[in-house]
Amino acid sequence: MYFDAFRQMRKQLGQLDTWLGNAAAHAEAKSFDPNLYLDFRLAPDQFAFARQVQITCDTAKLGAARLTGKEAPKHEDNEKTLDELRARVRAVAGHLETFVASDFDGAATRVVTQPRWNGKIMLGADYFMEHVVPNFFFHASHVYAILRHNGVPIGKKDYLGTLTMRDP
Repeated sequence: MYFDAFRQMRKQLGQLDTWLGNAAAHAEAKSFDPNLYLDFRLAPDQFAFARQVQITCDTAKLGAARLTGKEAPKHEDNEKTLDELRARVRAVAGHLETFVASDFDGAATRVVTQPRWNGKIMLGADYFMEHVVPNFFFHASHVYAILRHNGVPIGKKDYLGTLTMRDP
């Protein structure tokens, strides 16, 4: 289950990378600096676009790390351009490609904690279902929504990506 879910997150990061490419093309077509996207947000009290991308990436890489005991790549959260955000998305997607199903053996009962939890813990199964999955898709959806709100021509097919279709 965990391996397959992280495969989907890797796919979603690939879609996100495509959206960023579409954003750059949209900015070029409309003759504005594509790096303006980094500060866009849907509401004043919401994280800006760049932070939404960073958190999407962090949720995937840190979720996989905490459930497997493997080290996550470090990022400084200092991206200043759309290209730098794309590089981060690609790096995290590439990192997720290094996992195999057996890396997640024992993930359900692994103890997970974070400094902001003030000494409390979660078991891996709860952490995954209650935090990793919803947090990843929450922030990925905000990236998508900010781009759509600002006129980038992306739609549901761009969100979903290619589906694994088979003949009956």
